[in-house]
Amino acid sequence: MPVSERPCPCSAVLSLVALFLLHTVSVDAAEGNQRELAARDNNLLGVHGVASAPAGGSADDLGPAVIHTSRARPNVVLVLADDLGFSDIAPYGSEIHTPTLSALAASGIRFSNYHTAASCAPTRAMLLTGVDSHIAGVPNIPEMIPPEQRAYPHYQGVLGRNVVTVATLLQDAGYHTYMSGKWHLGMTPDLLPSHRGFERTVAMADSGADNWEQKPYIPIYERANWFADGERFDLPEDFYSSRFLIDKTIEFVDSNIDDGAPFFAYIPFQAVHIPVQAPQAFIDRYMGVYDIGWDVLREQRLARAIALGLVPAETAMVRMSTTEDWAAQTAQDQRIHAKRMAVYAAMVEAMDHHLGRFIDHLRAIGEYENTVFIFTSDNGPEPSGMAPAKTWLADLFIAPQGYNNDYETLGLKGSLNTIPPSFTSAAASPLAFYKFHAGEGGMRVPLIIAGEPLRAQRDLTHAFTYVTDIAPTILGLTGVKAPEKRYGGRPIAAISGRNLLPLIAGDVDRIRSADDFVGYELAGNAALFQGDYKMVLNRGPVGDGLWHLFNIVSDPGESVDLSAQLPEKSQQMLALYGQYVAEVGVLPVPKGYDGGKQGFINGLHDRAGKQILLLMLLGVVLLPFYVFYRRRH
Repeated sequence: MPVSERPCPCSAVLSLVALFLLHTVSVDAAEGNQRELAARDNNLLGVHGVASAPAGGSADDLGPAVIHTSRARPNVVLVLADDLGFSDIAPYGSEIHTPTLSALAASGIRFSNYHTAASCAPTRAMLLTGVDSHIAGVPNIPEMIPPEQRAYPHYQGVLGRNVVTVATLLQDAGYHTYMSGKWHLGMTPDLLPSHRGFERTVAMADSGADNWEQKPYIPIYERANWFADGERFDLPEDFYSSRFLIDKTIEFVDSNIDDGAPFFAYIPFQAVHIPVQAPQAFIDRYMGVYDIGWDVLREQRLARAIALGLVPAETAMVRMSTTEDWAAQTAQDQRIHAKRMAVYAAMVEAMDHHLGRFIDHLRAIGEYENTVFIFTSDNGPEPSGMAPAKTWLADLFIAPQGYNNDYETLGLKGSLNTIPPSFTSAAASPLAFYKFHAGEGGMRVPLIIAGEPLRAQRDLTHAFTYVTDIAPTILGLTGVKAPEKRYGGRPIAAISGRNLLPLIAGDVDRIRSADDFVGYELAGNAALFQGDYKMVLNRGPVGDGLWHLFNIVSDPGESVDLSAQLPEKSQQMLALYGQYVAEVGVLPVPKGYDGGKQGFINGLHDRAGKQILLLMLLGVVLLPFYVFYRRRH
């Protein structure tokens, strides 16, 4: 393209400045309205968007009958991967070597139809409380909440005081409670995990951070915010995230091993959130593996998922608009993309390796036989990969953070590595969409529950399950009663999830009746699940902003829209979605809302406010001169 025909970046900068100004004005107005709106939010306590009584029973209905342990109560280890796709581990069809997770899957039960939120913080809130994310105060990650929504107390993006974590309940029941990893549910002292039921903690409070050193991965953060037992914490010089988090978990477990009390360990890994980084030895194993390209990889994973019984043999896949033509890429671009995916695979295997170290340690200290393991992911894979070619704009973004994206050092210290949307679709194979979106690729992720005390009567289930089911299942495993209306002297929202133990024991084939439903919304993307059906809307630019109906049991790839064939079913489910919106207090997104832009604006406002605005205005003044200079030269 001739230089004169290149789009001028002035309009993009001007639009961001305008958004920042609107944000500043809106935040001031929101703070003025917040007290007035608080009373409205109190009405959200105790509602949960289900149409009938639990089909699978309460958390207390089943526990000891399916738990076999030498002690009265088992240890529970909850492992959460970050941005891991549906087919990113071997027991779900991946080529990635994950022997630890394969062994857990072989001895336990895999869930093929498990769903979570499509972004990290809402998932973490529901995972730890069993309560819908809107009621829990985390309808979106805080970085992306627009000021129009921040005016409402339940749209702050931090874990509310109207919910109780499973860690609090277990700690009060005599369990040791440990956490090592990403928190992302609040950074002030009263919101850190050490004040939400965890006895010992090392926690990263941001949406993500570097895996090799203590620094932020994007400029909206001034620093990487790590805390240990509620106090700011400096990482060791030899830090690598997956190794370090397991080392700390082992340290915590060993510190109380002689007192005979059971423990609950929550391990939310950074893998495979951006920046995607891994030790060279793991990267070397995957060099050349992804030279086949994203289309072939997606097909191969589908074939393995079918062979493993995870999806029907006739499963069809939708090609995403963001998937490029592999053959049209230059040889150099193919080389870079393939290595980026090799680093991604290496980071997954490194996580599996270090989890295996922890399991080996539990065997060595005699605790393995008394431990139940739960492994899952917080959402589908991240599609925010950068273009392979080095550009001044890319360098301008990553250089201030001390990063590069040089081919030779991809994944190593100082490298900001990501995978492109095309490989992201392969990571979610055979599903449509990915992180942030309400398509199956954003919400359907692996779930494995295993352990010697849990004598599962089946090794695979296709029943619909949801992230809010994890907390009541843990309570069922440990024999701890779920609170109902009050706890710790304050009113709380009741758990809406279902205990999975009847399903694991083979007593039921589903934990929800045909009339039960689960609603979902995040940043305007929405879904309603009922029986085998899903009503879903994905906003643009990747989605079309329209409602579609799918049978996600027979058609997990969401390839055949049934809304025209089943108009009554569609209308019924839309009416139920409206009921869900009213019950949990879903707010509409502002017109033109873009999560990425909003995150940028919020970050600027939070970090420097007016100082950043002055710099941006200076940039707008100087930018025409820069463009003139470029065109002349």
